[in-house]
Amino acid sequence: MDSLINVFLKHNPGVTRAQIPAELVTASGSGLDPDLSPAGAQIQVARIAKVRNIPADKISNLVAENTEQPLLGLFGPPKVNVLKLNVALDEMK
Repeated sequence: MDSLINVFLKHNPGVTRAQIPAELVTASGSGLDPDLSPAGAQIQVARIAKVRNIPADKISNLVAENTEQPLLGLFGPPKVNVLKLNVALDEMK
């Protein structure tokens, strides 16, 4: 896991080891998770803004707009659908 953490830190300068959500440095059984926590998405905003040449506040707003709340406000945690977020980012070009 340390190598995944080091890679993440290399590509996300300004983020500390303690700030990294566990979901970003671990894998599920399938290795294909379509959703991230809002924290997992927000921590990558600066890197994505730099790579895509889009202001960070616009990306942060997209993360918020693509955050799905728990079913009936009770079941499960909030989540960001990565596919929907990526499509929204692509549409900003």
